[in-house]
Amino acid sequence: MTKYSVTAVVGWILVACNTGGGAAAAGSAAAASAAPKAAASQAPQRSLPPLDPRNIVSIAAGSKDHTTLVQALQAADYVTSVANPGPLTVFAPTNAAFDKLPAGTVEGLLKPEKKDELREVLKYHVTTSVHETTSFQDGDTLSMANGAKCTIGVKDGKVTINGANVVASIRASNGIVHVIDGVLLPPKKE
Repeated sequence: MTKYSVTAVVGWILVACNTGGGAAAAGSAAAASAAPKAAASQAPQRSLPPLDPRNIVSIAAGSKDHTTLVQALQAADYVTSVANPGPLTVFAPTNAAFDKLPAGTVEGLLKPEKKDELREVLKYHVTTSVHETTSFQDGDTLSMANGAKCTIGVKDGKVTINGANVVASIRASNGIVHVIDGVLLPPKKE
């Protein structure tokens, strides 16, 4: 995965955070289904306003590895906001991560009537402050932008969040993005 792909994901997630009210956690990109490419082609593409080229949102716009995440952010109306100055930590699922979800999941969340649910998923991928993987301890918990918690795992130098592997980390002018190989699904609210 390239530096720009990872940063791109973070940028889109940060956009979601900025729109969701405060520390809105974006990274939890809409749960994807086996057909995210078909759904992505149906959504209108929106452009971003000019931003600092080191900001993760600027870099995110060109990512080919995170088109499903970008589409989810657009469907949630999180793309229209300006990148949050941070600092933020974003856990950014790849397209392959979305492909692991049950068929129809992504398409379902992209429907206008599911916008609130989609936003909760996206916010479950973002937290405030910059959390480097080297600072994580096995069993740590992070409070995400949607108010729920995620659990960090550290074993043999490898870091996971709720079981998803952190496969790359990229610093940006407004935080850090950790690329993950799974989509984080928030716990059901009681």
